[in-house]
Amino acid sequence: MTDAVENAGAVQPATGVARGVTAVSDEVVEKIAGAAARSVAGVADLGGDVARFFNGILDKVGLDETGDAGRGISAEVKGSSAVINVVLVIEAGHIVADVTEAVRVAVIEAVEKYGLTVTGVNVTVDDIELNQPEAAAGA
Repeated sequence: MTDAVENAGAVQPATGVARGVTAVSDEVVEKIAGAAARSVAGVADLGGDVARFFNGILDKVGLDETGDAGRGISAEVKGSSAVINVVLVIEAGHIVADVTEAVRVAVIEAVEKYGLTVTGVNVTVDDIELNQPEAAAGA
């Protein structure tokens, strides 16, 4: 009974009770997923034709870092769950199914390290990069 009287005025934190809300923006998940996808062998670039076109223009005017972080990636975060869409360019000579599965695994592992649950990673192969050494040698 003495403990109850001594602790009557003390506020004890309840275990497992939230003391606020933490929200993770879509943009944060897009950056994490983009870095993970770029690290996969066989991924030449991220983004669709239009995104890559505008990024090329930005590169030429010295704004090459603008928009790169999340290009080709979109995410929808609801609470602690995320669905991620990846649009990529694959390098010639790589098996599409192998590269897309490796991207899916890399993205899931990277995002889930931050405490979120990835419920889906949808990968679209938008283009293929053909290496043409003859054209480069003749230039």
